Amino acid sequence: MNIKIQDIDHIREAAREFIKHIGQRRVFAFYGKMGAGKTTFVKAICEELGVEDVITSPTFAIINEYGLPDGDSLYHFDFYRIKKLEEVYDMGYEDYFYSGSLCFIEWPELIEDVLPDDAVRVSIKEQADGSRQVVFDA
Repeated sequence: MNIKIQDIDHIREAAREFIKHIGQRRVFAFYGKMGAGKTTFVKAICEELGVEDVITSPTFAIINEYGLPDGDSLYHFDFYRIKKLEEVYDMGYEDYFYSGSLCFIEWPELIEDVLPDDAVRVSIKEQADGSRQVVFDA
């Protein structure tokens, strides 16, 4: 699947399109350079899913938990500051990744060894015209 985000004004449309393809999958690994728009896109997805909490990057907390309208939780991870994989073991990553709740992971390249086999790899790339291309297996 290939979704184009023309500009920030169209990000919610792109988020709605992404949500149509979530299906039963629960773990999404967002790849992209610094500034590619990973956090902004995850925030738009969360808003479209009905999260009412203030959505922020979990850069310092590593994980943020948000409530969904159906009572389920959504977990947003940012592993940018992870120095050793042991830190991920210590936080009990399995409890989140295998909980059946949605998990959105930024900087998954730092934890590749523990990503579930069925994690959906989502690539976000900035294009020359400033738009973003979101690519993943639908």
